[in-house]
Amino acid sequence: MNLLTSHHWTDYELIDSGNREKLERFGSFTLIRPEPQAVWEKSLSEEEWNLAADAWYRKPGGTEPGKPGIEEEKRPEGERGQWNRKPGMPEQWIVTYKYREMSLRFRLGLTAFGHIGVFPEQAGNWEFIYDFLNPTTGAKSMGVTGKVLNLFAYTGGASLAAKAAGADVTHVDSVRPVITWAREIMEASGLDGIRWVVEDALKFVKREARRGNLYDGIILDPPAYGRGPEGEKWVLGESINEMVSLCSRILKTERSFFILSLYSMGFSPLIGENLLKTHFPGRTNPETGEFCFTDRAGRKLPLGTCVRF
Repeated sequence: MNLLTSHHWTDYELIDSGNREKLERFGSFTLIRPEPQAVWEKSLSEEEWNLAADAWYRKPGGTEPGKPGIEEEKRPEGERGQWNRKPGMPEQWIVTYKYREMSLRFRLGLTAFGHIGVFPEQAGNWEFIYDFLNPTTGAKSMGVTGKVLNLFAYTGGASLAAKAAGADVTHVDSVRPVITWAREIMEASGLDGIRWVVEDALKFVKREARRGNLYDGIILDPPAYGRGPEGEKWVLGESINEMVSLCSRILKTERSFFILSLYSMGFSPLIGENLLKTHFPGRTNPETGEFCFTDRAGRKLPLGTCVRF
């Protein structure tokens, strides 16, 4: 298993981690957010964290710096937390990610659920997608059309990477405001032409399979739990096998790529690997890895798992 991290971020840094929190720099601003897997002690003092932070997010039950609040897995579905901001901390700002000829600009914002518009650990997948679809050196140079499907796509870093490489991108998410946010990020990055679909991802893939539509690449980044726009319920452990099976029916058999990211605590990287071996038996030796960033004290913070080919 590989450790998957990006070395091309200049606008992101994991400064410190511990006591179930992480101290992160996004561009010019530093945030404190809960991190259930950071079970060790912080390397910096609470005073240093509080001086560094421009904003901190607290879940219900933890409203002061140093109190992470209710554990993620124990929170009621949809329960919101709260951001506290120091003077001068904006509600929105821009960070940039550059890799080769690709330059992405993310408009970040402080949401009630603690997300801010980008998952920086995913940058390694953006690079993987861009390299595969590169019209000069990648599979696209060998005649691949570059038709890409991004499921549970959120604000669309993977969609942007595929579009930056010239792909025909379909971006599926169940939350309309998130689609609007993704469109703003696309425009800020100087890109256009992404197809936006507000729909339950599983329902969309079932329809594509019935129609016989095929893709050169599929990105699958599901949450542990979720709801479709019509109340459809998604539970990772109950639905992921069916989803991967359906994806195998709509992915081209040659010169194509597939990425499955899993963030649910307790999900071994072997789960994703076994799903791919089950439903893509012809794809030998998929790359299995764990997302991570290293803080200034040298501790590697695990941030989910990935399997891809």
